Parts: sequence; structure tokens; C-alpha cells
Amino acid sequence: MGPRAPNKTSSAEWSLGRPGGKERVYCARPPPRILVLWDSWANVLWGSDFGAREADSSGGEPCRIYRAHWDPCVRSFLRVQPEPGTPQRGRRGPGALTPPAWKMAAPGPRGEERERSQDVFLAFHRNLDFVRKFMKPLLIGELAPEEPSQDHSKNSQITEDFRALRKTAEDMNLFKSNHLFFLLYLAHIIVMESIAWFTIFYFGNGWIATVITAFILATSQAQAGWLQHDYGHLSVYKKSTWNHIAHKFMIGHLKGASANWWNHRHFQHHAKPNIFHKDPDVNMLHVFVLGKWQPIEYGKKKLKYLPYNHQHEYFFLIGPPLLIPLYFQYQIIMSMIVHRDWVDLAWAISYYARFFITYIPFYGVLGAIIFLNFIRFLESHWFVWVTQMNHIVMEIDQEPYRDWFSSQLVATCNVEQSFFNDWFSGHLNFQIEHHLFPTMPRHNLHKVAPLVRSLCAKHGIEYQQKPLLQALQDIIRSLRQSGQLWLDAYLHK
Repeated sequence: MGPRAPNKTSSAEWSLGRPGGKERVYCARPPPRILVLWDSWANVLWGSDFGAREADSSGGEPCRIYRAHWDPCVRSFLRVQPEPGTPQRGRRGPGALTPPAWKMAAPGPRGEERERSQDVFLAFHRNLDFVRKFMKPLLIGELAPEEPSQDHSKNSQITEDFRALRKTAEDMNLFKSNHLFFLLYLAHIIVMESIAWFTIFYFGNGWIATVITAFILATSQAQAGWLQHDYGHLSVYKKSTWNHIAHKFMIGHLKGASANWWNHRHFQHHAKPNIFHKDPDVNMLHVFVLGKWQPIEYGKKKLKYLPYNHQHEYFFLIGPPLLIPLYFQYQIIMSMIVHRDWVDLAWAISYYARFFITYIPFYGVLGAIIFLNFIRFLESHWFVWVTQMNHIVMEIDQEPYRDWFSSQLVATCNVEQSFFNDWFSGHLNFQIEHHLFPTMPRHNLHKVAPLVRSLCAKHGIEYQQKPLLQALQDIIRSLRQSGQLWLDAYLHK
């Protein structure tokens, strides 16, 4: 197919590869919204209006920020608008772009769809046929053979081996979920909610009964958090719509939070784990300094918002206790109001209505509010320790431009498997496998783990796995080391 002139209403183009050295070029059309950001290194960035500049492999041009195109599978937006002032490149005239974003194969010689999707795109989309329905109207032509389409600085053998590993996992049906598993998981959350109410109803609202009930409800909230995580990653049902509906219920009615807020934040983390300015989970708002690069930079610039050499100590006071009841709750409420997300707000209101109708008769209005925040306080400890034991102890740095497989391995680690560890962490003790295959149902992560370990061994990539207690201790050890790096740079550099 010959090239066609770009649609005048479009603002940019990107390309999908196919056999024979040619690529189909697509354009996006307004009206734009945010957000999914694809850069010229073929990695997806999930964020709002940040615009990291990165040199690509074709001559050092800065990467492009692209304008929005709705991505129906992950409920976000593909940005395809060039950053103002960025030099444009391509053969389609002024203002056109042909960034080497990601690749998807056209039908092969046997009539089969041989997917060569960029790994980050494939990881987030469960149904590629569904995606094609939205991509087809955007097709405008083929990329010229002389246009660069791949980043040759990355290890192509690792990429090919990982794609073979993924194909093996698909052949083993590891992306097929066990619906009974998730049904029973939901049932055990409902049972805990029922036991909590019965405890107060039968024993009264004394201190002992209240504390016991709070711990039961904090446990049910933590487990509901792991369950909504499954639906948010589209790992339960084949159809994305069903997952999204269930996700609204799980995170909204069971937890009082926003599905869109969670998607917006969590997929940024998954696409660029432990990357400053791209992963919101390492944006500590000057409260902590993480990794090796950030504390040294803060020290050199003589930045001292807090005594970071003591961060491993004040972590216990402002980290686990406050993340959910203060920071997350404020973010969630403001996100729903500012973005006018009335559907998520209605789901969240249904949670609070259910909670207060249940417990105001026992505690009164003020007592029920205090009781709710105490539950959040307990849940926050659980959440922070589990989520940070897999990431904060790993490499945290600026964009290193690795392949998808390597970038996930350096930013994640595992915790040893046991029935308790699986339940306690929501199977996020298999954090490596979860990051490599976010749409894989959690009950299958242990099955793909040996394949991942073998691939790591083949290419000399460290596969970190540790006992639960050591993983928790490493959080404090990591904070202490970063604090000492800051102090040394602050005093001597």
C-alpha cells in the first residue's frame, strides 16, 4: 500500500511493523485528552503532562510527546502530539512524525497473525484483536524503508527469548484464569466483613471487641486491595469490559476508592518501575530520598527538606501510618472531584454509606469516623510493607533504556513462596513475574517463575528472591543506605 497524505485533523503519526521491512503508519485525531505516553524507545509511559526528553537511536533527537488517542483496553489515552519546539523528523512534510513507537506484525505467509508487538504494549493488552478495531481507522500508509524503526542499542537476543517465553506461557494456558479461585477469594472477604459486624453486634462496642473488629476489617480491606488489583490488570475475565465493571465494584464498593485514579497511577508504575519522574511510586515529595542517584543529587545541591540520614527512623512515623488514611485518601477524593469522575464517586459513596449505616448505631457519627480511620491506619501498614519490599530495595534511577525484560528485573524482586506469603501479599511475592506478565492471573505466577529464572540464568541477569522477614528488613536497610549517601554528599561534595 502506498503512502497517503496525513489527515489534516491529525497531529502526529506512529508506526506498526510488518514483514518485509515496511511499517504501517498510523495517525491520531483530536479531540485529545490524556493519557498514555509512548516515547521513541518503544516504552509506554503512563502519566499526565510530564515530558521527559530522551535521545533516540537515530541521531540524538529528543523524544516526542504525543497527543491523545483513547486506549479502550486499559482505559487510558495514547498521546500522539509532538512536544512544542521539538525538531520534527519524517518524510511526510512539516509537522509529521514517524517515531519508532511499537511494532505489530501483519498476517504472515500462512495467514496467521504473528504478533511482534513491543513487549510493553503486549503486556498491557489482553485482546489484540479488540485493539485492532480502534487502530484500523488510523492507518494512513507505510513507513519508508530508510526510516529507523528499532532501537538497536538493546539486546535483541533477550527480547527474542522473552517473546518465546511468553509464547510458551500462552501455550501452557497460564493466561487463563480460574474463576472459582477469584470467587472464593471474594467470598472470604465477605465472610470477614460479616464476622466483623457480628463481633460488634454480639460482644458490644467495648475496647477489646472494637480492636478485634478493626483488625478483621483491616485484613478484609487489604485482601480486597489485592483482589481489585487482579481486576484492574484485566487478569480475571477475557473481556476487558467485564474486568472494568468488576474493578469498579471491588475498588469502589468494597474499598471506597477510584478505579480511574488507580489505573492512572498504577500503570505508570508498571511501565516504568523505579524510574524517577515516571513512576509515581518513587515520587516521595521530598520526604524520602531513594536509591543511589537521588540522595547524591540532593546532597550536592544542598537540599535538606528533612534530615534524610534519619529517614530510616522517621519512616515508621510518617510512612506506613499515613500513606492510605492521609495521602491516598486526599488524592482519591480530589481526583474524582477535579476530573468529575462521577461514576467512581458514586461507587465510593456506596462504600461509605454501607460502612456508616453499619457502624453508626454502635459508635455514633464521630466514633464511626474515628473507627474508619483506625482501620485505614492498620491497613496502611500492611500495604506499605508488602508493596515496598519488592521495589524500594531495588535499583531506583533515571531512565536506563533497557529492554522490557531487563528493566523489570532490576526494579523488582520476589519473596519466597508459601501459603501464608501468597495470601499475605496477594501473590505479589511473585513480583517479577507479575511485572513481566501483568495480565496473567496471580494463581499461575508460580508456574511461569521457573521459566523466568532460566531465562535470567541464560543471560546472566540476577533473579532476586528472599525470605519474607529479610525482604521487610531490607526496606529499612535501603533507606539507611540512601540516607548515608545523602549525608556524605551534603557534607563533602
